Amino acid sequence: MLAAIQAPIIMMSQSRQSEKDRISAGHDYEVNLKTELEILQRHNKMDEMRQSEITALIEIQAHQIILMEKLLDGKKA
Repeated sequence: MLAAIQAPIIMMSQSRQSEKDRISAGHDYEVNLKTELEILQRHNKMDEMRQSEITALIEIQAHQIILMEKLLDGKKA
């Protein structure tokens, strides 16, 4: 008889816990998705910065090559 009284209460408790678990899992998913998007944005920003640095270094190197050629031409003359 006691089991007949306890069973519905246990079932209701399990149902509430299951709902809490679903809500928590949904929240975790949203947090993980947001974090993943932030990481992707930071990777893109780093890629842009790296590309900008490479472009600047290539320009500096081209200028240095011109200067070296002028120095070599000056020594030949």
